[in-house]
Amino acid sequence: MNGFRRWTARRPFPGGLLLFLGGAEILVTMKAPLPVILHIGMQGLAGYLLPTLMVLIGLLILFNPTQRLFYSIIGVLLSLGTWPTSNLGGFLVGLLLGVVGSCLAFGWVPDQEPRKARRQRRRAARAAGRPPLHTGEPA
Repeated sequence: MNGFRRWTARRPFPGGLLLFLGGAEILVTMKAPLPVILHIGMQGLAGYLLPTLMVLIGLLILFNPTQRLFYSIIGVLLSLGTWPTSNLGGFLVGLLLGVVGSCLAFGWVPDQEPRKARRQRRRAARAAGRPPLHTGEPA
């Protein structure tokens, strides 16, 4: 378990996972029974292609985090593209999962010091009477 936790800490895991799950949910709703399916917009190839690409982009974010900015932008565009092509984006659930996951991947910052450690360092610096270093806040 410790190895998996270390692996997920070095990549935008929640974002990639949500984007993957959003694409999978949209693909599942495309296979829903006929009375449930809404025929809005273009159906056919685009209805299956966009969620499949969402699943692929989610996996790419997980396994190639260095390109997360490009992948997350493509993920948002694909997620929004499912609105007219895939049952209103999987009845909004898949669309929202994809957009939130892409935003989380875009905003992920590697090698950032935990917030708690930064707070403790600032408090120690203030107690010692010296301004904190590299905090981005006025002293």
